[in-house]
Amino acid sequence: MLTVLVLIGFACKNKPKEQCAAIEEITIPELQECYKEGTRSVSEVVAYYIERIKTIDWDGPELHSVIMINPDAVEIAATLDEELKNGHSRGPLHGIPVLLKDNIDTHDMMETTGGSRALLGSYPTKDSWVAAKLREAGAVILGKTNLSEWANFRSFNSSSGWSGVGGQTKNPYVLTQNPCGSSSGSGVAVSANLCMVAIGTETNGSIVCPSGANGIVGIKPTVGLISRSGIIPISFTQDTPGPMARTVTDAAICLGSLTGIDSTDSKTFMSKGMREKDYSQYLNPKGLKGKRIAVYTGPIGILPEVDSLMRLAIKDMKSGGAEFVTDIHSVFDTLASDYSFDVLLYEFKDGINNYLAALGEAAPVKSLSEIIAFNNSDSVELKYFDQKILEIAEEKGDLTSPEYQKALMKMKEMVTTGGIDKLMDEYDLDAIIAPTGSPAWRTDLENGDSFVLSSSSPAAMAGYPNITIPMGFVNELPVGISIFGRAWSEPILIEIAYAYEQENKHRKAPKFLN
Repeated sequence: MLTVLVLIGFACKNKPKEQCAAIEEITIPELQECYKEGTRSVSEVVAYYIERIKTIDWDGPELHSVIMINPDAVEIAATLDEELKNGHSRGPLHGIPVLLKDNIDTHDMMETTGGSRALLGSYPTKDSWVAAKLREAGAVILGKTNLSEWANFRSFNSSSGWSGVGGQTKNPYVLTQNPCGSSSGSGVAVSANLCMVAIGTETNGSIVCPSGANGIVGIKPTVGLISRSGIIPISFTQDTPGPMARTVTDAAICLGSLTGIDSTDSKTFMSKGMREKDYSQYLNPKGLKGKRIAVYTGPIGILPEVDSLMRLAIKDMKSGGAEFVTDIHSVFDTLASDYSFDVLLYEFKDGINNYLAALGEAAPVKSLSEIIAFNNSDSVELKYFDQKILEIAEEKGDLTSPEYQKALMKMKEMVTTGGIDKLMDEYDLDAIIAPTGSPAWRTDLENGDSFVLSSSSPAAMAGYPNITIPMGFVNELPVGISIFGRAWSEPILIEIAYAYEQENKHRKAPKFLN
């Protein structure tokens, strides 16, 4: 049954098969065209994805990428069909099925758990900014995806994609391998065609790593481009949601629907005059021409197979008209990572306590200390991994602490004015590129992750944008290339990413190999 489902796809009604892409790799513009022509309905598409989740994610290979399906999805789809029937479309996301990482609040019949059993039964009192914007744009919130518990801010020794609520998410290319995280379920669900787009969140690597490891596109935007209101926090300084999709086109379309100024997230005030409502205008097939690019070589020289793909990518970008200006061996002082971790510890304690307080009486636990106590008494939460990071965070003071203030100031100086901005000014750069990460490693619930290389930290700690797109394969496992730059440079990065994608088309659907 699984093989038949994967290969047959979802044929369009009243259209020759060769003129209608199979739903497994269909894009947002293609599906919108089908809606416009009446060859598909939102209800049919939503029903298809729900059945595919049940067949592939919960049965079949058991990917464990989707924690729950929205009980309201079918009803929402019917409403959107009625709107289309009456000649009204809310925009490019009308009728597009989207999955949300399960640290993003929805005010409906779905819980928001962050993957933790301590938050089972937690029903937020209102939609997050992200959920509200998606509904406004006509998207169908299809369900919630699994994640590394607490967005991987719990243990130094953990397996990405594991949570007490959702278990271990599997990489859809080779099921024994890891999906990376913490937006593991979002990356896997998009790659395995269980939705059209998913929303992930990143503090450091949590969008770009699972996107790279699962052969998809991920956009980690500038912090403040999209509000974090209603998202279980780690860091006020570094957290951001972002779209994960199979193409740059779909990711760019989704990005524009989420921007805006939110009075409850002061970081968004900085986006005034810098944000766009439509990033599809930057889908320029000649977007590489004249771009001045540097190569961040910190992750290079570790895996020869990845280095080989990078050399080919650089060659392809040069063919597209890009100018490679210099190699950059280090973006910032290594002390910045230590300062960043201190910032995260303080901000996590403050943020999680505020988040739980906002839930009011409905919160199953009321504080970080209660989460720690719950885990100590639970039969699942500490089965594989400890909670050392939670315990260290609990020991920290508040945000008036001199230690926190110093760490925040030093980190920002090192990674922005003394890091990315300095380098881009010195060499007059449009972007910096690097391999996103290694091919997926084998999942190991005893010893945890086996990270080999990563390039996410410079953009993550600076709060600057980073886009990853498929760069090729090492055997059966995808590898991504990251493109990052200054704050608010999403338009330039999208131009580069789209032009590279159009010339190469490295994306291949997974085969669920053992």
